[in-house]
Amino acid sequence: MEDNRQWIEINEILTEWIDEGLYQVILSNSRDVQVASKVKIRPVLLKGQLFFQQTIYQGTKVLHSNFEKDAMCEQILNWLQNTFKQGEIQSDKGAVTLLISKKGKATTKVTKKTPTGEKRLMEHNRVKNYILEEGTPVDFLVGLGVQTKDGKVVKAKYDKFRQINRYLEFIEDIIPKLPAGKTLRIIDFGCGKSYLTFAMYYYLHVIKQYPVQITGLDLKTDVIEHCNKLAKEYGYDKLTFERGDIASYEGADQVDMVVTLHACDTATDFAIEKAVKWGASVILVVPCCQHEVNAQIKCQPMEEILGYGLIKERMSALITDALRAQLLEANGYDTQILEFIDMEHTPKNLLIRAVKRSGMQSSAKVKQEAWRANRVSQLCDFFGIDPTLQKLIGENPKADKA
Repeated sequence: MEDNRQWIEINEILTEWIDEGLYQVILSNSRDVQVASKVKIRPVLLKGQLFFQQTIYQGTKVLHSNFEKDAMCEQILNWLQNTFKQGEIQSDKGAVTLLISKKGKATTKVTKKTPTGEKRLMEHNRVKNYILEEGTPVDFLVGLGVQTKDGKVVKAKYDKFRQINRYLEFIEDIIPKLPAGKTLRIIDFGCGKSYLTFAMYYYLHVIKQYPVQITGLDLKTDVIEHCNKLAKEYGYDKLTFERGDIASYEGADQVDMVVTLHACDTATDFAIEKAVKWGASVILVVPCCQHEVNAQIKCQPMEEILGYGLIKERMSALITDALRAQLLEANGYDTQILEFIDMEHTPKNLLIRAVKRSGMQSSAKVKQEAWRANRVSQLCDFFGIDPTLQKLIGENPKADKA
């Protein structure tokens, strides 16, 4: 009876709060990430009628569907009963937090605010709940030419604005994986103009108030000077930029998170090697220009397929990134390959996200890591390649324990 009463109460909350005043619903802390790692829900107007758009994050897929109110409430209730242990509702009424224990007991916290009487306009495919909102000026976005001084997104920079927010969603997801109670040491290899480096600092330190020390590294002296000038101008005193090469960088002994976005060819491999050596808790990599394998690959069973230059290039890039992910798995990281931004904006749209496994590993896990390292060697032999990362971290240090 108690279980029934709690779900009746949650259904009543959903019926009250899922309306035109809703900002968003976020369902998280999944029991089964294969079903969904996260779900977001927001109201939309379709031909003048109110619907609720559900966005399901499922591995590398992002799935959208629209529901009328009653069906949406039923769907949220089903998610909480079967998949997610946490739900957050944000509305013009206030906020609701829903927590589901391992035994299925629900705890609800409702925080209401005084109504303002203001009406919020909704437009399908235009109003989107970004972490950095349109219409709210952010100093670094203005300084880098993404926003005007009144917070409007510059039309030519809208794809960059979306990319920045998509990147911050990845940062938001990995925050629980970073060590707590200390200053987070983060390095961004090949930071370039540093749109995303500034965004990371702003989100972690300015919005979330985490103690951080972030370093951006790049080879271009003028870029480094410009970024340091902007950081000083904004008062970002825990963000610095240095000129240097990824492969030879020796400016840290321990790092909590390593980021490298669009570092060219094997520079990505040297960044990953540094991160693994430091035991970084999180590694975020968006590879670029995977020339090395394309120049080496020679596989007789696939000779006819590889005879097409474009196919060879794309297959080489995919093989390179898949082997990178497997090598990270073999070195103690749970690794995913995700879509960074829509393929229509750039073909270089894959993000490798690796999170270091915590605690002592079981003998079965150690054996699995050694097996993965061995399989990578076999695959390299099959494709006739000798990739840089295999030479740097391919010899699994735990293999002799398997």
